[in-house]
Amino acid sequence: MDPMMDVAIVFSALNAALLVALLYVFAGIAIRSRAAHSMGLMFFALLLLANSVLTVYSYATMAPFFGREALPFLSTVSVLEFVGLAVLLKITL
Repeated sequence: MDPMMDVAIVFSALNAALLVALLYVFAGIAIRSRAAHSMGLMFFALLLLANSVLTVYSYATMAPFFGREALPFLSTVSVLEFVGLAVLLKITL
């Protein structure tokens, strides 16, 4: 497997881990405050988590079908999403 695909898979898995942490934090806020906003954030994070899990699965199982030209873009998207989620988690805590 190409190292760029490995980067995309690893960062997509890390994105899923960050989203699980965000879900935990948002759930705690929702339980304490009963705010609809927190419930909306949980729903949004759950959808992004499903996307990340499906991305990891599709990258791992369909890696031979991706052209080498696309791999830098797939990796860049995963890394940028990771940075965004890390910042969101940091400012939420």
